[in-house]
Amino acid sequence: MCGIIGISASENVVQEIYDGLLTLQHRGQDSAGIMTYDGQFHLKKGNGLVRDVFHTKNMMRLNGPVGIGHTRYPTAGTYKSAESQPFYVNSPFGIALVHNGNLTNYHQLKKEVRAKDKRFLNTESDSEVLLNVVANEMRTLNVNQMKPADIFKAMSAVFKRVKGSYSVITLIAGHGLLAFRDPYGIRPLLIGKRNTKMTTDYVIASESVALDTLGFAYESDIQPGEVVFIDKQKKIHRKICVSKPKWAPCLFEYVYIARPDSTLDKINIYKTRLRLGEYLSEKIKKAKLDIDVVCPVPDSARSSAIPLAHKLGVRYREGLVKNRYIGRTFIMPDQKERKRSIRFKLNPLPLELKGKNVLLVDDSIVRGNTSKKIIEMVRNAGAKKVYFASCAPPLVSPCVYGVDMPTRKDFVAYNLEIETIAKIIGADKVFYQDLKHLEKAAHIGNKDITDFCGACFSGKYPTQDVNEEILQDAEEIRRKAHPSPEDSGEPLSLL
Repeated sequence: MCGIIGISASENVVQEIYDGLLTLQHRGQDSAGIMTYDGQFHLKKGNGLVRDVFHTKNMMRLNGPVGIGHTRYPTAGTYKSAESQPFYVNSPFGIALVHNGNLTNYHQLKKEVRAKDKRFLNTESDSEVLLNVVANEMRTLNVNQMKPADIFKAMSAVFKRVKGSYSVITLIAGHGLLAFRDPYGIRPLLIGKRNTKMTTDYVIASESVALDTLGFAYESDIQPGEVVFIDKQKKIHRKICVSKPKWAPCLFEYVYIARPDSTLDKINIYKTRLRLGEYLSEKIKKAKLDIDVVCPVPDSARSSAIPLAHKLGVRYREGLVKNRYIGRTFIMPDQKERKRSIRFKLNPLPLELKGKNVLLVDDSIVRGNTSKKIIEMVRNAGAKKVYFASCAPPLVSPCVYGVDMPTRKDFVAYNLEIETIAKIIGADKVFYQDLKHLEKAAHIGNKDITDFCGACFSGKYPTQDVNEEILQDAEEIRRKAHPSPEDSGEPLSLL
């Protein structure tokens, strides 16, 4: 769920990387980092938002026509660690890396890197492990200057070792930018180009919105299992380095993660969310409820709430006002921080709620705590009845591919009927999107993609290595990072 960007241009790239990271801030608020290269590496990274990490004095020393940047969303046991990216190793050549995703065989790779590859690891991050795997496979080539064919050979070996989700950009000293995407294309990654008088500049980023804001034209999405190398002369080399790539992009990107003004794998996020609202309206119609007003939970549900209200023939109103200086509560690492921030993030507008039957539309219901708090606020503002609609299907299974919700018991929908969920969150009735309709909404945008990763909704994982042991391991990591009330001794009301 992190945001990554890399630029190869004819002039210093630090300002454009900074601007690109601002457009990707929604993908991670924990830390940020930029590394540039002009014959030597220049690095600045730290905890906090992009605007807080970088200042004029930092920007002035980050020289070079090529660079990479990262906004971090913590996963894989790194919740409390200052493990911001990019990561860097000095052998071979000097390689820096930014990574979006999560490695499912992290523990096995960690042992291999230390024992077999004889490489030192300084953090608990799976991204550092991935960097060392890449570096080791390039070192084994034993060449002074890598050609594209050498890089593709090394990356073929990397794909054989690494499992899970990974969209990656690396900066190789004296060579150029290298990007690659896992064989299932779970996390997004795309390329844009810009023609100048001197040469062609390239950008690689997590979302198309970064290309748009920086003035780059969309070139293509990086395919599953594809490696893209942009050399020092700005020549681009591409090759799919796995035998059987298979599309399985993450459905949660289209519901929640990505910005509505982005297009991922040729699927427009805004149009997908419009379709989600239309499909959900058909289910709500059948309930024959007396609804006075449809209100979105801002911001990601707004695109779906508008067509939903239109299809129902009900007024659409903004009944909740968002404080835009509060971050996304879903990606806050601490549950108490998440709950406390909800009240500061949203404020009800009694003018649109008092004495009315309100249908709230949100992107999803995860733990239920946010939904419960919002419903309480709406009732306190005078609503007679509060119905709640989720644009996503029930979340029931851990995501092991880079979204921090790995414990099954965290999900309010796990092993519970919808009527029970409604009672828990305090709604008069709850509606969920059907998984087939979510898949359909995305598929219409790109009919070449017939399969998606909906593991958090179905429990079916596209990578074949995910088993009960891996799921339990993920749950244990989270339990240690975020103890339950029984573990921590804290009263349930605080969590």
